Amino acid sequence: MASRKGEKSISLATVLDLNEASTLRSKLMGLRGSNVVIDASGVEKVGALCVQVLMAAAKTWDEDKLSFTFTKVSDAFHKTMQLIGINIDHLLAKEIRQ
Repeated sequence: MASRKGEKSISLATVLDLNEASTLRSKLMGLRGSNVVIDASGVEKVGALCVQVLMAAAKTWDEDKLSFTFTKVSDAFHKTMQLIGINIDHLLAKEIRQ
């Protein structure tokens, strides 16, 4: 995928559990200052701590007035977010909004 100037992309791990949370946080903080595009198409399992990391990052990017967008999400990722009461529709790329 071609990215726009100043835009960085990241693909999330298959399993977003307690062990992945600090790695995810570090990866995201390394992208701070850039618009971020996230590919969650390969996610099979999502834990609450990684959801917190992602939502905190989304808020940080919003405060920095930069974009933080999911371009692809797996059914497992989307359903888990819905199940725990997190609405990410505003973070989805226009092409994948339902």
